[in-house]
Amino acid sequence: MDMVIKIIGVAIVSLSLLYVIKPVVLRALMVFFKKGWRVYFAAALRFVLAVVFFVSAGKCENFWVIFAFGMLFLIGGLLIVFLGPRRVGGMLSWYQRQSDVLLRVLGLLGLAVGVVIIIYA
Repeated sequence: MDMVIKIIGVAIVSLSLLYVIKPVVLRALMVFFKKGWRVYFAAALRFVLAVVFFVSAGKCENFWVIFAFGMLFLIGGLLIVFLGPRRVGGMLSWYQRQSDVLLRVLGLLGLAVGVVIIIYA
């Protein structure tokens, strides 16, 4: 199972690098998730990732790091559900209006998260 976590980490690193290089891709993703009920797809993805991380944590090198990321994915999914499409859409609109520099910083944060996941899986 730790290989699944490493693959997820590599996917996070790859997407984050794409966001750092081309912030327009991140803006396009925000536009996609703002429409209708699509934001719940993001919540469902976070719930699936949380379950995978919880199940895999015991088989990974550092249980608590992987478990903590599982908790963060779970909390993120719950926040999306409880805030709803209107509020989440408002937050996404705010991020869309920000500079490319801020979006690149967010990409770098995602890159760091992915690297930590790969290292501790």
